[in-house]
Amino acid sequence: MPRKMRAAVFAEFGGPDVVEIRNVAVPEPGPGEVRVKVAAAAMNHLDLWVRRGLPIETPMPHIGGSDIAGTVDAVGPGVEGIEPGIRVVVDPSLDYDWYEAEPRGPSIDDPPFRIIGEHTQGGFAEYTVVPAANLMEIPQHVDYERAAAAGLVFVTAWRALMTQGGLRAGQRVLITGASGGVGTAAVQVAALAGARVHAVTSGPDNVRRVEELGAHVVYDRRRVDFSRAVWVDTGKRGVDLVFDTVGEAVWESCLRALARGGRLVTSGATTGSRGVTEIRAVFWKQLHIVGSTMGSPAEFRRVMRMVFEGLLDPIMHDVLPLEEARRAHEMLEAGEVFGKLVLVP
Repeated sequence: MPRKMRAAVFAEFGGPDVVEIRNVAVPEPGPGEVRVKVAAAAMNHLDLWVRRGLPIETPMPHIGGSDIAGTVDAVGPGVEGIEPGIRVVVDPSLDYDWYEAEPRGPSIDDPPFRIIGEHTQGGFAEYTVVPAANLMEIPQHVDYERAAAAGLVFVTAWRALMTQGGLRAGQRVLITGASGGVGTAAVQVAALAGARVHAVTSGPDNVRRVEELGAHVVYDRRRVDFSRAVWVDTGKRGVDLVFDTVGEAVWESCLRALARGGRLVTSGATTGSRGVTEIRAVFWKQLHIVGSTMGSPAEFRRVMRMVFEGLLDPIMHDVLPLEEARRAHEMLEAGEVFGKLVLVP
């Protein structure tokens, strides 16, 4: 009889009600893989999209969870230099190496980019199997929950702002969705870079919290038209860079908030994917619209070292037991979360 473990799974696409706790077989590591005993796994909006159904091949029944931290439990054939018991955090990206080969870019021979917990089984379980190359050791002073909460959001924010957006000290940046996981990470990255940070969130409590993260000006989107407010606050100039993860609901406002020659970096579409673009504004103001997603292995390691050093700090809304995975989906879908939710088996 194979060993069993608890896992949060869904066997069909749908709402949070499709998520349930099941006993499933403990996975075995293959060549180049390790089995991790999961200590913590963090939720992302990606988990909601996967649960609803994406135009990709999703293994079913599916175990979500891209942000994983724990201890090495077993190693597969060909894995060297990694011993059971090592405390690790997992880089969620797969086949991302071509991003580091800039300016070459992708070629037809490159495998498609994939994400652990989206294209593969993830970490919302007692054990999971991942490539050995995706492991990074966690220092003893960093707890598992903090490590799990940091990975995807900080590497996404770093690549969008610093690599794709070219943010520099003294520039003005606007960050939408500032109370979410990526948003709270982006505010910190931008402030650390020496930028003047404008941010958009909703509700007075979230405004205060985002200010505490380092934002210089925070707009409550329920009370003001943030694009007009940016125009006034920047002396009718606009910002140098907008980092947007919200998408359709704010797309036009993001473009209006940009200065001449400004850059809009998009890496999410939580409110929809069909934003209206005023094309004349793009060419008249000579704007740049740039896509970004996740980050390379090198960028992942860079931001995680900054987390380990205390320069960046993932914001955790709550830590819940794995049995409350369905509730975690409900909370994130309802917009009730500031920062990250973390599940613990």
